[in-house]
Amino acid sequence: MINKFLDKVGSGGVWLAALSCTACFPALGSLASAFGLGFLSHFEGVAVNILLPSFATLALLVNLYNWYQNKDLMRGILSVIGPIAVLLTLYPLWQYEWSTYLFYSGITLMVVMSITDIVKPVKGPICKL
Repeated sequence: MINKFLDKVGSGGVWLAALSCTACFPALGSLASAFGLGFLSHFEGVAVNILLPSFATLALLVNLYNWYQNKDLMRGILSVIGPIAVLLTLYPLWQYEWSTYLFYSGITLMVVMSITDIVKPVKGPICKL
C-alpha cells in the first residue's frame, strides 16, 4: 500500500516541479498560470535542480520495486519508462530540441500509469490445480 502512495507522490511531485519552470516548459507554464500557480515560478531553480530529479528518482525506484514484486512485464516496463524519460531529459538530452517532447511524454506516461494503478490494480498470480 505504501508503494502505491509513494508512486503517486513521485508522479505528483514531478508535475508540480515541472509546473514551476515556465521558461523550460512553456506549455506547462501556461497550464500553471491557468490553474493560478504562477507564483511557483519564483522557485524555478529549486524545482528543476532539486525537486524534479528527486521526485523522478523516487517514482523510478518505487516502480522498479513494484515491478519486482508483481512480475507484470508490460506494466513494469511502462511504469519505468516515464521516470527514465524525465531523468534523461534533465541530464544528457537537455540540449536537443526534441527533449521537451520526451519530457512531456514521460510525465504524461507517469500520470497515466498512476491512474491505471488506481483503476485497475495488478492482480496476484493465480495457480490452478
